[in-house]
Amino acid sequence: MTTAATSRSNLVGAGFALAAVMCFSINDVGIKFLSDRYALHQVIFIRSAIGMCVFLAVIMPLSGGWRLIRTRRIGMHLLRGICVVFANMCLFLGLAAMPIADAVAVFFVSPLVITIFSVLFLRETVGARRWAAIAVGFLGVLVIVKPGTSAFQIASLLPIAAATLYAVIHIVARKIGGTESAATMAFYIQATFIVASLIFGATLGHGEFAGYGHPSLEFLLRAWGPVAAQDWPILLMLGVSGVFGGFFISQAYRLSEAAFAAPFEYVAMPMAIMWGVTVFGTWPAPTAWIGIALIIGSGLYLLWRESAKGRTLAGKAPRRR
Repeated sequence: MTTAATSRSNLVGAGFALAAVMCFSINDVGIKFLSDRYALHQVIFIRSAIGMCVFLAVIMPLSGGWRLIRTRRIGMHLLRGICVVFANMCLFLGLAAMPIADAVAVFFVSPLVITIFSVLFLRETVGARRWAAIAVGFLGVLVIVKPGTSAFQIASLLPIAAATLYAVIHIVARKIGGTESAATMAFYIQATFIVASLIFGATLGHGEFAGYGHPSLEFLLRAWGPVAAQDWPILLMLGVSGVFGGFFISQAYRLSEAAFAAPFEYVAMPMAIMWGVTVFGTWPAPTAWIGIALIIGSGLYLLWRESAKGRTLAGKAPRRR
């Protein structure tokens, strides 16, 4: 590919990355908005059912029809789907109890976790400066979650769990991205969400285990119930933005060099702060600003270092859904 063609492809991929970030940010605020009224698995089921309908009506006809579901990597799709389901659940349960900006900031430790995984599982070499950046990023996490103080809550560990699961997702995506299309991966993600949410609903949807009072536990254990008419537009928005977000982010990393596209995902941070202020009336605490700066700064530094070394960065940013 010529330099000009690569540049054009990078710009298109970056555009897809920005579109995906907007979709995911809308999903985060919608999920948090509904978290005190419905069970998480009920919201996920409705979101995914709507998303699948949109996929079948819009994306599938434009991506080759039913043949796109043919794959020889069904096991890898299943593994990726399960990781995405649990990563989303951890992030959304964290959103139920935390300010949205704090939860999103903690989630952005994903590039740090992926770098560590690259050492453990891919035998890559990480120099002193990148280890220092990882240490700074995790220091930022400690500033936000405040372990050992009265302000600490277990729910603040959930976005860290989500980031770790997303790191696994990217290792899997690097194995199948060369043979599987963005539409194929999006289809199997939506299908896994539907099946998993029905299983959770059958297990926990009766509400027998609810009543603990903690926002995250109530969101997980609350019984399924009727959806209020005024909440259907939000659920429709979640379904549409969820399926297109997953498709857009897959396209972004298929078309663009990851080192070019990844920094655009950090637009999610100012968007999360904006939603916190305008929708939920919350500003990050003064100490949280310090933690956010440390996490985002270390993540961007890692991306820059990888780019400067000319390495392939597939999966170095916290891609979702």
